[in-house]
Amino acid sequence: MKNNITKNANLIVIKIGSSLLIGSDEKINSPWLESLIADIALLKKQGKKIIIVTSGAVAIGRDKILNGKNRPLRLEEKQAAAACGQLNLMDSYRKLLKKYNIETAQILLTIDDTEDRRRYLNAEDTIFTLLNVGIIPIINENDSVATAELRFGDNDRLAARVAQMMCADTLILLSDIDGLYDKNPSKYTNAKHIPIVKKIDNKIENMGEGAASTTGSGGMITKIAAAKIAASAGCHTIISSGKINNPIKFLNEGAKYTIFQSDKTPASAKKQWIAHNLKTKGIIQIDAGAVNALRNGKSLLPAGVIKVSGDFVRGEAVSISDENNNELARGLIAYSSDDANLIIGKKTNEIEKILNFSGRTEMIHRSDMSLT
Repeated sequence: MKNNITKNANLIVIKIGSSLLIGSDEKINSPWLESLIADIALLKKQGKKIIIVTSGAVAIGRDKILNGKNRPLRLEEKQAAAACGQLNLMDSYRKLLKKYNIETAQILLTIDDTEDRRRYLNAEDTIFTLLNVGIIPIINENDSVATAELRFGDNDRLAARVAQMMCADTLILLSDIDGLYDKNPSKYTNAKHIPIVKKIDNKIENMGEGAASTTGSGGMITKIAAAKIAASAGCHTIISSGKINNPIKFLNEGAKYTIFQSDKTPASAKKQWIAHNLKTKGIIQIDAGAVNALRNGKSLLPAGVIKVSGDFVRGEAVSISDENNNELARGLIAYSSDDANLIIGKKTNEIEKILNFSGRTEMIHRSDMSLT
């Protein structure tokens, strides 16, 4: 019986761990990766947008730094190993995807890139642009520059942060285990597989003692933490085994998995976050025509703005009010307060001439706005 687990997905983030990607010889498991790329090419042919979050750079470059010695890497050695291994890692992805006429792009992130608002927006814009022209972004933690304090520590949580950033609806964590069990299946023969998790509570989190591997840094604890991040953003998380070739194909054909369901959609989660979790940094006052447009589900254009108050940068939350100072909505603004003041009441085709750069058509896009 088929699962068709990816049938209704639109944007899928696929996380690939080192324990699957790297063989015992500390080289890329090329036959396995080739089979996975065939699965990804099929998903793309079906109209899905795909983001790959990959581990493996440190493991591939390890021997070049240690010269055959068998000991743990120090932080600076790990950073150097990542710099060496990243070239081989990306070259493998590029060559395999090229066989399907799929272009790729490399993006390296640190945790700071997802927490600093300006860098977050830059990363988000870059990934959106790549996806919109059919290029698959391949993302890894920037081990070569990340310090111990800035590291995600594992790529499960990095993948969840990327899914959250990009409003993905599905996160697939390919693992060396086929999902969540009520206790560690490597220790207990009577461990029970959990196929569906509707809510991540203390009971579920306590099940995460799970399987560690010799190559990867993550275990079930980090996967549950990742699923929790993704669920808050309206994204379902699937944990399934990647130990077989064509793991996505077999996932859709009935392989065992655990799905952590979200009770939201990515769009509703984002609007809830905008409405209730962000402190507004300014007020955008709009005319009656713009009020009607917003109530009819339209974006806010500069032409409908009559006043800008506050001090804010691009991407920060602002309040939107009518001419009587009644709040109508909250949203993430596409311009800084300085630039917004320059384009008040102006037509879209005037923006570039006024600001000397080609900005967004909308001052606040409807997908970045929540009516109050």
